[in-house]
Amino acid sequence: METYRPLLETYAYNILGSYEDAKDVVQDVWLKQLEKPVEDMENPRAYLVRSVINHAINVKKRQHKFRKDYPGNWLPEPIATDRADIFLERREILSYSLMVLMERLTPKERGVFILKEAYNYSHKEIAETLDISIDNSRQLYRRGKDKLRGEEVFTEKDTQNPEQLEQLLFAIQNGEMADLEVLLHKDISITSDGGGKVSAALNVVSGTKSASKFLFGIFRKFYENVPEVTIAISEVNNRPALFYSYENKVVNCMFLDMKEGKIANVYFVRNPEKLKNLRKNNI
Repeated sequence: METYRPLLETYAYNILGSYEDAKDVVQDVWLKQLEKPVEDMENPRAYLVRSVINHAINVKKRQHKFRKDYPGNWLPEPIATDRADIFLERREILSYSLMVLMERLTPKERGVFILKEAYNYSHKEIAETLDISIDNSRQLYRRGKDKLRGEEVFTEKDTQNPEQLEQLLFAIQNGEMADLEVLLHKDISITSDGGGKVSAALNVVSGTKSASKFLFGIFRKFYENVPEVTIAISEVNNRPALFYSYENKVVNCMFLDMKEGKIANVYFVRNPEKLKNLRKNNI
């Protein structure tokens, strides 16, 4: 089991968007296997992957019900992919932007979509894994594709880089409204997740003017005159991100999503429960 744990937790995380839930799912599957061992298991890896994927989909259904009462916007838990003590198949972790987009899908659509697009499963393999028909697999895949239509979900094109984060941070810190607006896409939106535990915008902020004012306001209110706060670029979900740290704890994690060479989405994760696996990372 330990040999397969990083792979299994990665599958579960990509479906759930929560590292803690992913670890629980894998542990549940392992305990069930210990209690009721499957005799003559020819392919333990395939059996465990199948069990974890199906359990993760069921947990995702419950997660969706829980989110109806979630205060404000719900965002996936970020994973630091530049740390040696994160025991996941880091190369297999999906980008944060894609994790956000896939929240549009039902749990089963998400499972089919990930297996097909990220892991190159055939519809026959998906059907066997999820115990559905091949036609149902194709139907779920088409539905997922339709919901994400127009989104470049697996492309490296327009992916943000550290220089764009540095430009954004420089403009905010120096109060350069004009310089900031040049960096932003006309359809920009900003989403914040505080989980009801810390202050965060309950609604998505949209439009260049509103987004610029929001970014300036957040910095001045929480970070400008607090010398104990450090801001550093780190790597999350295999992409650069900004870590805002206070007393050696990450208190805010910010990601960018690019479109046509400009910043199209900004995500702030401030919920402490989703930041506890992140660690201050000086550069």
